[in-house]
Amino acid sequence: MTVNFDNAATTYPKPPEVRQAVAEAVANYGSAGRGSHPIAMRGSELLYSAREEAGTFFGAEPEHVVFTSNCTHALNLAIQGIMGSGGHVIVSGLEHNAVMRPIYALAKAGSCRYSIADVPDPEHFAKLIRPDTKAIVCTLCSNVTGEITPWRDIAALCRDKGLCFIADGAQACGVLDVSLHDGINILCTAGHKGLYGITGTGLLLTDGAFEIPPLMQGGSGSMSNLPEMPPFLPDALEAGTLGLVGVASVRAGIRFVRKRGVDAIRRHETALCDEVVQRLSEMPGVTVYRREGRSYAPIVSFNVRELPSEETAEYLAEQGFCLRAGLHCAPLVHHRMGTEEGTVRFAPSVFSRMQDAVRLCGAVGRLA
Repeated sequence: MTVNFDNAATTYPKPPEVRQAVAEAVANYGSAGRGSHPIAMRGSELLYSAREEAGTFFGAEPEHVVFTSNCTHALNLAIQGIMGSGGHVIVSGLEHNAVMRPIYALAKAGSCRYSIADVPDPEHFAKLIRPDTKAIVCTLCSNVTGEITPWRDIAALCRDKGLCFIADGAQACGVLDVSLHDGINILCTAGHKGLYGITGTGLLLTDGAFEIPPLMQGGSGSMSNLPEMPPFLPDALEAGTLGLVGVASVRAGIRFVRKRGVDAIRRHETALCDEVVQRLSEMPGVTVYRREGRSYAPIVSFNVRELPSEETAEYLAEQGFCLRAGLHCAPLVHHRMGTEEGTVRFAPSVFSRMQDAVRLCGAVGRLA
């Protein structure tokens, strides 16, 4: 039996409710906002219901819920929308390439400037603020180590300085209590990770405090007489036909998470990580990348002896365990840790079992 411990990339398996929602969407829904006939109207009703579900879960108004193709899409909308007109932006040293690459592209084109706060601490961000600083972009927790950032304190700093706070919630949403009421201005997240939707889904949620110009232009189903995108959300940021199958899966996934309870999910996954950390830390030749005094989401990175992380992951795959190896699209984190060759990442889900985590540790022990 193959066991998936690569849920930080995409949760697998999906809940039965999500699989059923996908099947029903394929069978019953047309294009939302593209007609007043029954098939299209069913799609529109589903879409609005999904906006309400996501808005309630994350503390946003339904019209401020934008569906995207993934978290990277949402982050590009936010970053290029806020920073495309110039200025200075600050990021943390834990950021994923979904944050760093759009910022680097803007900087290379001369559209903005950026600074990196090596330590994700409000004091470090505050020291980097300049007169032209417009935004802080920070992950809520690292996708490599699971380290949780003090995002509520960072949000307070942004509020005090009049800055836009853009949060990457890809690894946090669904396992940590995240809300726009925490002071986040723009929350970007994946639908296919902790929210248990299918791949090709993401969300951008905003409190409306900062205008986000469109990144893409196209059909919106509203104000079609205009040569430009509608001047209101969510239509302004949803160019083209939305993937209702994915939207249906995210709605079902959020309902699943709400039913199980975010706290219960986190406790379950954290218990597995704690067991893995304890067992691996006792093994000579195994390095676990966690720091004293830090809080962690349910993710564990480790390496075995001097082996390349890919070689360790390949061995574990042969033993029936799926873990991701490499840089995890976050080279800044590895540069900070001195793991330029990458790490092996353990990431359980709500469906993961303790006995499988123990068996995984046994396999690591044999390799070590």
